[in-house]
Amino acid sequence: QVHVVESGGGLVQAGGSLRLSCAVSGRTFNSYAMGWFRQTPGKEREFVAATSRSGGGNIYYADSVKGRFTISSDNTKNTVFLQMNSLKPEDTALYFCAVKYVGYSDNTLVQPRTYDYWGQGTQVTVSS
Repeated sequence: QVHVVESGGGLVQAGGSLRLSCAVSGRTFNSYAMGWFRQTPGKEREFVAATSRSGGGNIYYADSVKGRFTISSDNTKNTVFLQMNSLKPEDTALYFCAVKYVGYSDNTLVQPRTYDYWGQGTQVTVSS
């Protein structure tokens, strides 16, 4: 059984920073893709960033977060991070981490349905 647990959310003022963590347990961390998504009430889950180990370490970002957010991973700890800088009120959302182990193409990583395992989410609130 794979467990995905996010942490690091909170309340921050606009222009501030937060670092989200996503810890994965229950399976080895060899060939995988990890994605961060976010969702606000009444809206669909939105792609934020992804890293594809099987794809040679390729990294992808949504246009809305490029230059502000950075995804990274610590394979020794089976953990993926999302460093969020220059936060804006429109970044306010419930942030989810997701994992896909095998059988994917990098061009599908922006789609929530690609992923097999999800965490429960961590709330990020950015005040103006």
